Amino acid sequence: MKVKTILVSQPAPKTENSPYLELMEKQKVKIDFRPFIHVEGVPAKEVRAQKIDLKNYTAIILTSRNAVDNFFRIAEEMRFNVPDDMKYFCESEAVAYYLQKYVVYRKRKIYVGERTFMDLAKIIKKYKDEKFLLPSSDKLKDIVPETLNEIGVNWTRGIFYRTVVSDLSDLENVFYDILVFFSPSGIDSLFKNFPDFKQNNTRIAVFGNSTVKAATEAGLKCNIEAPTPETPSMTMALEKYISEVNKK
Repeated sequence: MKVKTILVSQPAPKTENSPYLELMEKQKVKIDFRPFIHVEGVPAKEVRAQKIDLKNYTAIILTSRNAVDNFFRIAEEMRFNVPDDMKYFCESEAVAYYLQKYVVYRKRKIYVGERTFMDLAKIIKKYKDEKFLLPSSDKLKDIVPETLNEIGVNWTRGIFYRTVVSDLSDLENVFYDILVFFSPSGIDSLFKNFPDFKQNNTRIAVFGNSTVKAATEAGLKCNIEAPTPETPSMTMALEKYISEVNKK
């Protein structure tokens, strides 16, 4: 069956040169964006209940923009002035760049991983004397605590925000040829919103092994998977699939 409509379970891209916009123009398909999950901040009272006192830490591990936003939100709610000599360990350049929203970049001690948490862990390992705080969601990939424990640093996890299922009830009678997912939470949201969801002719696109696993365990057939050596991005995987089925 040909592909005419796609729903991406993420917010719409803010840049004009998004590969999704290129895909729409090139393949003549309609792409809608809708976050299946969203983030809600945990109040400072709940963070205190986790026995977290920000003044006890000398370094912050930041794995996402949400972690950045919620660390500084909690600092403000706790009336904690983040010291200038605080060290920041960012999982990627994108996270480090986003940090500039809150600190003067060139005047801070900022350490950046290449792309994955394993890359960042190699840098963290060199700073065994620091007391690390990891502001995180209530959902955390196992590799993060496992790696930090393995390298033997002094670290504490703080749940600063939660991943919450979005209300998608207005989509109940709307059908798309492809649904695109990037996390197990997105799959979870689909079935919490639509417990009786049947895949039928809907194609499912998934990014990452954990998302593939969640989709398969939920009884879905994964028609499009990324990243692969041939299609390292979701848009490349979508284009390859659409090119093949739409030319028939």
